[in-house]
Amino acid sequence: MRDHKKLRAFELADKIALAIYRITRGFPQDEVYGLSAQMRRAAVSVPSNIVEGCARSTKQEYCRFLDIAFGSLRELIYQFSLATRLNYIPSTSTAETDTLLSETEKVLSSLIRSLRRAPSQPQPLTTSTP
Repeated sequence: MRDHKKLRAFELADKIALAIYRITRGFPQDEVYGLSAQMRRAAVSVPSNIVEGCARSTKQEYCRFLDIAFGSLRELIYQFSLATRLNYIPSTSTAETDTLLSETEKVLSSLIRSLRRAPSQPQPLTTSTP
């Protein structure tokens, strides 16, 4: 089992979840069950799937959950962009959160790529008898 707390991707995803909860508190009341709820679900999904993937026993399962986390992150990036264009997010939060989203996307993408490149399991050495 892997320790998710040691992953930079998890640290960043956790920061995003906290930031999105803070930001969406200021959304209009009519968005409580709309965009606000969707953004919160996506934001929580990213670190949650990283944690769940770390608990899986195979690299293939681990990668699958990281892929889900990455998909949720991309969904959140769009939702954040939409909320910004709807003027739901104060400009003071936009640049900082955009940077955090972008950095998380790069780190998580790199983690997934590195896992896919790494060999699955070392092959046992075989000896041939003459």
